[in-house]
Amino acid sequence: MSVTFTPAKIYRTSSSSNDGENDNLEKKNSVSNVETKLYHKRWFILFLFSFYSGTNAFQWIEYSIISNIITRFYNVSVTTTDWLSMVYMIGYIPLIFPVTWLLDRKGLRVIALLGSTLNALGAIVKIPSAEPHLFWVTMLGQTICSIAQVFILGMPSKIAATWFGPREVSTACSIAVFGNQIGVAVGFLLPPRIVPDVDDVAEIAVNLRYLFIGTAALTSALALLVIVFFKAKPDVPPSQAQAHFLENIRSESYLDSIKQLIFSAPSLLLIISYGVNTGSFYAISTLLNQEILDQYPDKIVDAGQIGLTMVLAGVAGSVICGIWLDRTRLYKKTTVVIYLFTLLLMGLYTGTLNLGYLWVVYLSIAALGFTMTGYLPIGFEFAAEITFPVSEGSSSGLLNASAQIFGILFTISMGKLIPASSVLAGNIFLCGALLIGLMMTVTIKGRLKRLEANGGLPIQSCLTRL
Repeated sequence: MSVTFTPAKIYRTSSSSNDGENDNLEKKNSVSNVETKLYHKRWFILFLFSFYSGTNAFQWIEYSIISNIITRFYNVSVTTTDWLSMVYMIGYIPLIFPVTWLLDRKGLRVIALLGSTLNALGAIVKIPSAEPHLFWVTMLGQTICSIAQVFILGMPSKIAATWFGPREVSTACSIAVFGNQIGVAVGFLLPPRIVPDVDDVAEIAVNLRYLFIGTAALTSALALLVIVFFKAKPDVPPSQAQAHFLENIRSESYLDSIKQLIFSAPSLLLIISYGVNTGSFYAISTLLNQEILDQYPDKIVDAGQIGLTMVLAGVAGSVICGIWLDRTRLYKKTTVVIYLFTLLLMGLYTGTLNLGYLWVVYLSIAALGFTMTGYLPIGFEFAAEITFPVSEGSSSGLLNASAQIFGILFTISMGKLIPASSVLAGNIFLCGALLIGLMMTVTIKGRLKRLEANGGLPIQSCLTRL
């Protein structure tokens, strides 16, 4: 079975240019000009990935937003329930290096097959776990899903670079991230509605089974679509930068590329600062149920809707930021501004959480979500620019590994601070971490190497199209 897609655009580049600035940039470019082509199929590949990435993100947060119900149903501690979220972070760290090596050497199709299949398998394993004595089964299913996540999180920038042209690569990356965040949003919304907070254990078991069966059916269908339709790369590269990467991938050692990322000051600073920002998002998402119910008891549905508001605002933020980067190429300035507003808005959320007005919490968490989640594609794309020609899979893999490490540290730290002190103390701790991350971001200096490899695009000409 096959589907035929016609190419949308064909770009042919030449060594001559009427623009003096472009001429100077092209002289820096070591890549011989080659024919590039954009295929309509790139959008199908992008949205298919976004959908199955979203179902994996849904499974990450589905327990956390009803953590009080899960804790009571399985008769486990709150900390044990938190591990259903943190296993996603733990599982990523030891597997990231072999998976990024596999992504660089075997390509997108192999990684997509493994990620989507493991995601469906984990969902299927959870179906029989809707019994009070089978917590270990639900943890097993969640662990399998966490392994699937390792094959998913590093793909957005890689798909964007492999299939999309230089004028749309940041937008494509933001849409790939968008799918994951939509999954988080649905994960905040549906579980509290499907599994109501009731005392009847049998009723909870039935509703949990409905939740698990529905998830398994959807993830299995998406895995089948990936098996049939997902292609590793287009026949003709979409950009000069991608052509350069394909020319050099065979000669570049994977270990050398990792060393370049770790021992380069700009990329190391970005890896750490990205981890702080995204790790803060993971901690807030995991503990949101506890924070809201601490201030507003019996508002479990609102806790889910507040989480939904945060993520939907973040979805808008990520897409807008991706389009902005494609139009302006202001990677460093955009990164600093978004990081600064994340810190300020984290302070606003912290200061308004205990005012007693839920509508204020909705507004503050929406603003925080816009910048905190909007930062995700910015980090991916900024890293791809300053680390080129290192594979986007390697750079995004290290960014995500840093996010998982900080996510674990922040979640555990806040999990201890909140009961020992207060929600306020836990959130102030995150504000301090974000302040350090901001200072590190300001000091990042690096050339936009991928932009140069594509022949460059003056910011002024981009701004005229806004």
